[in-house]
Amino acid sequence: MNPVQRARYLDAMGFERWAMRGRPVPSGAPLESDVPFGSEAPSGAATPSTTDPPRHARDAKGADAASPQASPSAREAGVDWSELASRVAACTRCSLSKTRTQTVFGVGNLEAEWLIVGEAPGAEEDRRGEPFVGRAGQLLNSMLRAIGLAREQVYIANVLKCRPPGNRDPAAAEAAECLPYLEQQISLLKPKLMLAVGRIAAQNLLRTDVTLGRLRQQVHRFGLSQVPLVVTYHPAYLLRTPSDKRKAWEDLKFAREVCSRV
Repeated sequence: MNPVQRARYLDAMGFERWAMRGRPVPSGAPLESDVPFGSEAPSGAATPSTTDPPRHARDAKGADAASPQASPSAREAGVDWSELASRVAACTRCSLSKTRTQTVFGVGNLEAEWLIVGEAPGAEEDRRGEPFVGRAGQLLNSMLRAIGLAREQVYIANVLKCRPPGNRDPAAAEAAECLPYLEQQISLLKPKLMLAVGRIAAQNLLRTDVTLGRLRQQVHRFGLSQVPLVVTYHPAYLLRTPSDKRKAWEDLKFAREVCSRV
């Protein structure tokens, strides 16, 4: 990526770029690409929690209690993109069908290597029928650009295809009813990497109640195809807690590295 463009993308995410002592930084140029915040935290900045997993954690060997299996019903197996979208649009399998404006199927490149998965549509997504729009969507776009990806290069979907009223957390039964749709999207897409954004998405995909902090910086596997899955923060959370953008940047670099090894 052009160094000046990279600097602009990092600035768009709200990152502070710090120069190492004694090293002048030309105007418009980025700092060391792997250390966008400098080697030392600025005075008064929060230091990373010592309880976080190691930043260079690698694949865990073998399946653990959080490793999911494909839906036993496999009820959407074999259908193509068009038929799957029609089934989602007409779905009445849970009570969310009574309160939605429309379903939010997913959007993006059908040959994408990256699949971004959130928890559920919000109010704006419910209105427009597209995932990750508004301020959270803009930040997600900036996060992707920071690692050299355009929104048009990835595929974006949610665990739930309908908005829960009041943006409440999805119920377990709702997620169970909707998951086969996502599983078939994954089967059709065949991504090299899944990026789960936010605690709810990660816990539903991995069928665990382990905290997001403990799920980060690890390679999990999803479904029978064992797609590599990496976890990071939801853009809406980062808008409320910008101090964690630094951790999200580490997660994005980790995900990029994982994808390069697949």
